[in-house]
Amino acid sequence: MNQKEILDKLQKSIEDMDTELAEESAKKAIEAGIDPLIAISDGLSKGMETMSNLFDEGEVFVPQLLVASEAFENAVAILTASMSEEMKNSVSQGKVLIHTVQGDIHDIGKNIVKTMLSASGFKVIDLGRDVPVEDVVEKAKEYKVDIIAGSALMTTTMPSQRDIIKLLKEEGIRDKFICMFGGAPVSAEWIEKIGADGYSESASEAVKKAKELMIKKRG
Repeated sequence: MNQKEILDKLQKSIEDMDTELAEESAKKAIEAGIDPLIAISDGLSKGMETMSNLFDEGEVFVPQLLVASEAFENAVAILTASMSEEMKNSVSQGKVLIHTVQGDIHDIGKNIVKTMLSASGFKVIDLGRDVPVEDVVEKAKEYKVDIIAGSALMTTTMPSQRDIIKLLKEEGIRDKFICMFGGAPVSAEWIEKIGADGYSESASEAVKKAKELMIKKRG
């Protein structure tokens, strides 16, 4: 089996939500000496992109996304098993701290974005819902994350997004983190007003935005 066939198989395994095929193809990629980075970006990630688009179009739903995500993660674990921590970090798209903001208990949207980010190669730490602003900043420092992502589903909880930026500025560490926010009432105007870095209307757009911002950060 040549490289293209193996990459096609990796892509298909995600599109078919076939964990067994994903693991089998990942092992074949290693045997064939394919660079794990290529196997992930030109195989698995392409399959995840298909799933992401189908999700946006309402063709697949959260349960299917979760199965595809599990297949993706299992295959990535096989491909990166023999790598050093340093190499694993270079494979990673970045580290994200995700949460639903203080006072808000809605987490379906957050969970979808979390799944999409994980399945696109990001390491995601989920703090859950109704997370105090101070805890968000504390954990961002503790885990040395690249991105702070917060979801607000009510106009009354949106100010917590602004307060995260404010606290980061007060502590003199605003430039250390990319701040991305979303949620039904959140708009691009609001993001600009509070001085955040990114906003997206859909989960797949959130992944694209996160990747763009990470490229800038790694410069």
